[in-house]
Amino acid sequence: MTKDDGQTNRDQVSSRANAAEMGGNGGALLGGVNPWIISLAVMSATFMEVLDTTVVNVSLPHIAGSLSATPDEATWSLTSYLVANAIVLPMTGWLANYFGRKRLLMLAIVGFTASSFLCGFAPSLGMLIVFRCLQGAAGGCLQPLSQAIMMESFPPEKRGQAMAMWALGIVVAPMLGPVVGGWLTDNYSWRWFFYINIPIGIFALLMVDMFLFDPPYIKRGSGKIDYWGMGMLVIGIGALQIFLDKGQEEDWFASHFIAALAVIAFVALAALIVWELVAEHPIVDLTVFRNRTYATGVFLMTVLGFVLYGSTVIVSLFMQVLLQYPALDAGVAMLPRGLGSFVAMPFVGYLMTKVSPKKMLAAGFVIVAYSLFYLGDLNLFVGQHDFIFPLVVQGTAMGLLFVPLTTMTNDPIPLEKMGNATSIFNLMRNIGGSMGIAATTTLLERYQQVHINELGAHVTPYSEGTQQMTRGLAGLLAQNGGGGGGAGSPTTLKQAYDAMWMMVQQQAAMLSYRDVFMLLGGIFIVVIPLVLLMRRPQHQRADYAAH
Repeated sequence: MTKDDGQTNRDQVSSRANAAEMGGNGGALLGGVNPWIISLAVMSATFMEVLDTTVVNVSLPHIAGSLSATPDEATWSLTSYLVANAIVLPMTGWLANYFGRKRLLMLAIVGFTASSFLCGFAPSLGMLIVFRCLQGAAGGCLQPLSQAIMMESFPPEKRGQAMAMWALGIVVAPMLGPVVGGWLTDNYSWRWFFYINIPIGIFALLMVDMFLFDPPYIKRGSGKIDYWGMGMLVIGIGALQIFLDKGQEEDWFASHFIAALAVIAFVALAALIVWELVAEHPIVDLTVFRNRTYATGVFLMTVLGFVLYGSTVIVSLFMQVLLQYPALDAGVAMLPRGLGSFVAMPFVGYLMTKVSPKKMLAAGFVIVAYSLFYLGDLNLFVGQHDFIFPLVVQGTAMGLLFVPLTTMTNDPIPLEKMGNATSIFNLMRNIGGSMGIAATTTLLERYQQVHINELGAHVTPYSEGTQQMTRGLAGLLAQNGGGGGGAGSPTTLKQAYDAMWMMVQQQAAMLSYRDVFMLLGGIFIVVIPLVLLMRRPQHQRADYAAH
């Protein structure tokens, strides 16, 4: 028997013991409450929080204008939220054990709702950034808590359906964010996409208070506080997130600020890993990585976040920069992907009990890769309808990725470690997403420079094709009254040269988008063999019955 097998068996024994303590059904009911009611309670708050990660994006110019700031300064309202969110995510499991899960969840909902009101009321950019930090810190607890609660609330054979509902909120909410933000900004004010969180937060708070109960293994207030681990976590994750968010704007290591952040993040996180492995009461329990299935699943989720968020950004940029779509229209054009996920997730949850999750996961990687290759084959003459097919296919396949991957990754984790495991799981998805956004935007710029040099080498005054194109453009300009003279006038010829240079830049940009789409699709193909390292979840109720 391998070391991983031994660890898996010990984890399953622990899970069975917890199942017996919670009623012998694997946590199917908490306090006698229907698990779907619990899901509605926790997912309403989680959906609200995930939506706010992208709702600000399309409204940054409006925020900057109303608060007398530049668009670059306004981006800190987004960065501050992501940094605070990333810092709190990994320590959620420890916080839940220390304060109590129900109490922590209610505090998080109250904090998120109150800070949302303050964000909408903010009179200056500085105050908005402070309130967004509070909002991100409160919201950082919601994703891992909701996932852990739903994993425990359902019996093992229905966890696939539970994770389908959870994944639906995690996948669809970021896609709706730009649409909701754009619509509210155009028709009302950017402040309203903060105010709409208030009724949702109140509803979630009442539902959690009435229907959620702490599991018996949580011993509130037990254990010492890992101050060293907490400090290194805050410094390391904070520096890493700012490094990823601001690196491209500052030209990466050409900036002393970005270089310093990279060094701080590396040193702090390396020290954190060493410290947490020897600490008696670690704030982040890294021993869960001894389980091969969990370790592989977390890595695959990091890759999934990288490709998902990276592809979302470049599709949006492709529409807005090259095709000149308004921000709201670009957000609406992305809706087919969310629609595909919305339709597919419930079916995938049901299929989890009928089809091997490993086969579904491998199929999901292949189908999403195909959709990315399809997008890479588009050109500058596409219409909005040309995006429908690949985005629907991609959204549908996301269900084949999120649901099996989430279920298999967390299935072997004992219940008392579930909060810690889901915290790390969600953290790595978010970090993967930040890395994906940073990498794709950087590669787009670098590839475009390469293609400009390649294409520009063929556009010279001595090229017969260039001369013919210049004369043709000059003639068109002269016919349309441009240039202020005939086809051979210096002004008209200069405008013709400028038009040719713009065409070179557009074609170079198109080629760079193609390269990035192909790269992202290739990443998914490469990681498929890792699926073989994961174990199928134990669906049989008997496997979780108490002995």
